[in-house]
Amino acid sequence: MEDFGIYAAFGVNGPPQRLLSAEGSCRVCVAVPPSVRQVVLFSSGPWGERICVNAELNDADRFPITIGKLTPYNKCLSWEQWEEETWTDSVTLNVTLEGGNLVKADWSEPELLSVKEYTPKDTVAALAAQEPSGKRKRDRMSKEEDCDEKRVMTRGEQENVCPNGTVEKTTPVRKVRGQTKASQKLFSIGADATKLKGTVNGAGEAQGIVGRTPPQSAARTKSRQAKTPTQTAPLVSPSGRWGQTLCPIDAQTAILIGGQGTRMQFCKDPMWKLCTEDMSWVAAETLAEGPTPEARIGHTAVYDPDSRRIFVFGGSKNKKWFNDVHILDTQSWKWTMVEAQGKVPPLAYHSCSLFRGELFVLGGVFPCPNPEPDGCSDSLYIFDPHLSIWYQPIVTGDKPSPRSGHSACVMQERKIFVFGGWDTPVCYNDMYMLDLGLMEFSAVKTTGKAPSPRSWHGSAALSDTKFMIHGGYNGNNALTDTFVFDIDTNSWTEVTLPQLSVPRAGHSIITMESAGHLRFSGQDEDVDMDAGSISRSLLVFGGGDNEGNFYSDVTTVAVEDLLGAI
Repeated sequence: MEDFGIYAAFGVNGPPQRLLSAEGSCRVCVAVPPSVRQVVLFSSGPWGERICVNAELNDADRFPITIGKLTPYNKCLSWEQWEEETWTDSVTLNVTLEGGNLVKADWSEPELLSVKEYTPKDTVAALAAQEPSGKRKRDRMSKEEDCDEKRVMTRGEQENVCPNGTVEKTTPVRKVRGQTKASQKLFSIGADATKLKGTVNGAGEAQGIVGRTPPQSAARTKSRQAKTPTQTAPLVSPSGRWGQTLCPIDAQTAILIGGQGTRMQFCKDPMWKLCTEDMSWVAAETLAEGPTPEARIGHTAVYDPDSRRIFVFGGSKNKKWFNDVHILDTQSWKWTMVEAQGKVPPLAYHSCSLFRGELFVLGGVFPCPNPEPDGCSDSLYIFDPHLSIWYQPIVTGDKPSPRSGHSACVMQERKIFVFGGWDTPVCYNDMYMLDLGLMEFSAVKTTGKAPSPRSWHGSAALSDTKFMIHGGYNGNNALTDTFVFDIDTNSWTEVTLPQLSVPRAGHSIITMESAGHLRFSGQDEDVDMDAGSISRSLLVFGGGDNEGNFYSDVTTVAVEDLLGAI
């Protein structure tokens, strides 16, 4: 008989308890004991045809605190109370099995089970003595949170908040000194929670996550209603999100990794494959072997065409920061985590550029107060994948000030152009260039109408001499404008296209190439006889508008149209 089961351990002393078995129900809802502050979920036995196990840790209002997924290649999840600000004494764990020979697949509301707390006999007295102290500690933490409303938020905390700034209602609103009321939307916590509950979304329906297409595409999703978190209809496209990465791996394929949606919840569907031939999505988390990167935002993902590998670095999750390197081999579809030598701090909202097989990581936010509460970095780190080592190069010239949320474009395979960024409470619109041959920074004096100061914008190279930036966040609003920069003349030009008219911040922009096709001449059709030509298109995905909306659409713009609008 097949011996498959899903088990959970509640607390550091709790023994594993079986939640799902091979012949039992496919769903279970468990009440976590109030004293438990750690939960570990894992599988045992052969998976067979089972696809995955979805897990949600929910608060008293049935909203997810954190989410995760077990797969045949990622068989363990763990949560800790001090990593999740909204963990309360009324937490429930919802576990759903997908795939295989499901015995009870009626998908009705599962029965709420209670978990018997486990207390070792020799520690009963010690725990009894500690209980009042623990209560005093919770009371003291509650008072400290109340006091936080009157304090100025540190830079690192501000940098790690999404443009829509919607989290649990119990989190206090924190204000930034010197900012007007209108500029606090980024930092206002819970202001749009009520409004967001009824938002429709065709892509994020299974998560209970509000993800929207922009207004001009609303007709495609009008008929689809947002479902509750307990419904598990299969997704056909990603949920709405910001802070993700979209990484092209060939002329027809791009990989989406990570992101965060409404109520500050990390996306339950963190990995997708986009086929640009028909603009279709395939959920890709269970396609790859090995340990997948933990849910995160503000990370970077760079594809190396020589080794055909994607390098994922850094990012953050609530108060957890990462400096790990994960590699996805797109030939074997296997994840590996690098045990790198050298030191690099945990970073989020940095830039990462590939040059001669090495990763150039610049700026970003590091966790406060380590090493100091200033938050942003101005350092350059290089990762050598061949030696699995981090090092800091000797760099000369006039380097950029500390910042995060900036963009970096590699041009002509020898220069990195750095634009904009954020170092609370200041946004930048300056430009710097790193000469990769001389390893020298220089400030670029630009002409023309420059973009206004911003961070979390999107950027992409259009040609050997031109790149563009679009959208972003200026401290008050998500932006809609688009600018093209010419590195030969150091000049900015603003362009206007109807496809790029939606406010976005934290979105992704990539450039894809595809073979041209014949268009026939006639009374009703144009002609293009160059069937062997290569067409290039910009793909814009996701982002938020700072009004409570997160997008899941893909907007396509021909590079020729963008250059022609200059």
